[in-house]
Amino acid sequence: MDLSSFRRRLSPPNSTDQRLSELELELELARTPPRRFAFGNMRLTKIFAACLIVLPFLVTLPLILRHQPSDQILRFADARVLESRVQSNVTSLNDVRIKTKYVLMAGSVNDHAQPADLHKDKLLGGLLAAGFDEDSCLSRYQSFLYRKTSPHKPSPYLLSKLRNYEDLHRHCGPHTQSYNKMVEQLKSGQTTSSIDCKYVVWISFSGLGNRILTLASAFLYALLTNRVLLVDRGKDMNDLFCEPFPEKSWFLPLDFPITGQFNGFNRESPQSHGNMLKNNFINTSTKSLPSYLYLHLVHDYQDHDKLFFCDGDQAILGRVPWLIMKTDNYFLPSLFLIPSFEHELSKLFPQKEAVFHLLGRYLFHPSNHVWGLITRYYQAYLAKADERIGIQIRVFDTGTGPFQYVIDQILACTQKEKLLPEVDMHESVVMPSENPKLKAVLMTSLNSGYYENVRNMYWEHPTMTGDVVGVYQPSHEEYQQTEKKLHNRKAWAEMYLLSLSDVLVTSSWSTFGYVAQGLGGLKPWILMKPENQTAPDPPCRRAMSMEPCFHAPPFYDCKAKKGIDTGAIVPHLRHCEDMSWGLKLVNGHDEL
Repeated sequence: MDLSSFRRRLSPPNSTDQRLSELELELELARTPPRRFAFGNMRLTKIFAACLIVLPFLVTLPLILRHQPSDQILRFADARVLESRVQSNVTSLNDVRIKTKYVLMAGSVNDHAQPADLHKDKLLGGLLAAGFDEDSCLSRYQSFLYRKTSPHKPSPYLLSKLRNYEDLHRHCGPHTQSYNKMVEQLKSGQTTSSIDCKYVVWISFSGLGNRILTLASAFLYALLTNRVLLVDRGKDMNDLFCEPFPEKSWFLPLDFPITGQFNGFNRESPQSHGNMLKNNFINTSTKSLPSYLYLHLVHDYQDHDKLFFCDGDQAILGRVPWLIMKTDNYFLPSLFLIPSFEHELSKLFPQKEAVFHLLGRYLFHPSNHVWGLITRYYQAYLAKADERIGIQIRVFDTGTGPFQYVIDQILACTQKEKLLPEVDMHESVVMPSENPKLKAVLMTSLNSGYYENVRNMYWEHPTMTGDVVGVYQPSHEEYQQTEKKLHNRKAWAEMYLLSLSDVLVTSSWSTFGYVAQGLGGLKPWILMKPENQTAPDPPCRRAMSMEPCFHAPPFYDCKAKKGIDTGAIVPHLRHCEDMSWGLKLVNGHDEL
C-alpha cells in the first residue's frame, strides 16, 4: 500500500500567517505584470523589423517554445490566470484573507463560502452575541472552524431569551447601581419590597466536569426565574473560561459580603432552604423572608432540600433576592418536572436532548491559554485524519492499573461496533484497500497504560481493512488533582478535544465524558461499568441521547406528597443507561 498520501497528511502544518503572506505576495504580483514585458512603441518597431530579417527562425520558434517553455512567459501567464481567478471569486484582499485563514486553520470550511456565511457560522446560528473583543477570547468565534455544523439549531425563542438575559445582566451585573443596592440589602439582612434585581450565586465546588454541568443547570434556572447568575471564581474558574456575557462579568466580585462562608455551607447549615423549611422558619405564608437562602443540592441532600423541585417552594424562593447554590449534580432534568416551568421550557427547547448542547456552546468558551492547548494538539495530531475517534476512560476501581479487563472491554466495544478495525495477529498478507482511511484515536485517561496497549497493537500489527490508525493521548496525570490549575487546564482541553470527535466512546458515571458528548452533540457508546473486575457483556451500549445524566434525582410527587418514579412521568425523561436510578432528557415520541 502506498503510504505517501498519509505521510503528506501527517507532515507538520505550515504557519497560517506565513501562508497568508505568500498569498498576498502572489496577488500583488498578479496585479503588477513584470516590467520586462512593458515595451515602448519605438523599441517594438525595431524588434518587428529585426523579426522580418530572421523570418525562417520565427516560423520554427513556436515548436521550440512548445518543448522548452520560457520561465518568463510562464510566470506572466500564471500571474494572469491567478489575477483572473481572484477577480472572479473575491472582491478584495480582505475577503481572501478571511476565507483563506479559515480554510488553513481547520480544513473543514468550504473554500467557496462567502464572508457573510462565515460570520453566520461563527455566531453558531445566532446563539452567540456579536460585539466581543475577539482577541480577548479566541475560542468564542473560532470554535466553529473545528466542528461540523450542528444539526441542533437554537429555537428563536431561546435566542430571544438569551438576548433578554444579556440585557438583564448588563443592568444588574457586578458593580452596577442595582447590584450595589441589592448588596446593601444583603448586608443589612433585611428584604424590602423594592427588589431591583434577583440573583443566583453558584459556588465553585467539586471536579471540573461536575462544575461545568452544574453551572449549566444554574444558568437555566436563572433564565427561568429572571435571575442574574454570578459565578464564584474559586481557584481557577477565571483561568479556564472566557466571559460569556457582553460588557458585564459573570464572576462574583471578590468583596461579596458572605464569600467567606461558602466553604462552610453544607446540609446542616441553618441558612439552608431545607433546614429553614424543616424548622418551620419559612413556609408559603411567611411574609418576612431572609435576604438570602442557601440551596444545598449536593448528592447528600436531604428530603427537605429536595423540595426545591416543587412548585410551592419555588413560589417561596421567588421572593428571596439572593439564592446561594452549591451542587455537584446536573440537576437540570428535574427542572422539566416543575409545572410552572413546563411551558417555558417547551418553547426554549423543542428538542429536549439538545439542552446542554446549546447551553454549553453558549456558556463555555476556553480561555486563550486553554484554546492554545486545544488547537495546537488538534492541528498536530487530529486535523488531517479522515475520521476522529474519541475514547474517554475513567476507572473507579481502586488500584494503579492498567487493568486487563478494561483493555479487553475497550477493544471489544470499538471492534464490535466497527469503530476501529480489527488487526491481523498472524501477520498474513492483507490486500490493500482501494481507499484506505487515516483514523486518529484520541484517548484520555489518568493512566497511560490503556493508550500504550492500543497504540502498540496498531503499531505492531496491520489492520484487516488496510486503514492506518494513529493513537494519541495528550496527558496522563495519574490521579485527579482538582485544585491544580495546570491539571484543570489540561482536563478542560481534553474534554473539548474529545468533543471534536466524529464518534465517541465514554465511561459510565463520568461527568468528564458527559461534557464531551454534550458539547460535541454526540450520542456516545458507553462502556458499561465492570463488575467483579470482569468486562461486561455487551461491553458497551449506545446512548439514547447526548444529554448528561442527573445522578441523584428526587423521587417525590410534590402534589401527592409521596414517593414516585420520576423517570416514568413524562416521555422526555428516562432513566440513564449507565446509572439505573439516574434521570436524563431524551426526545419525546413526537420529536423522534
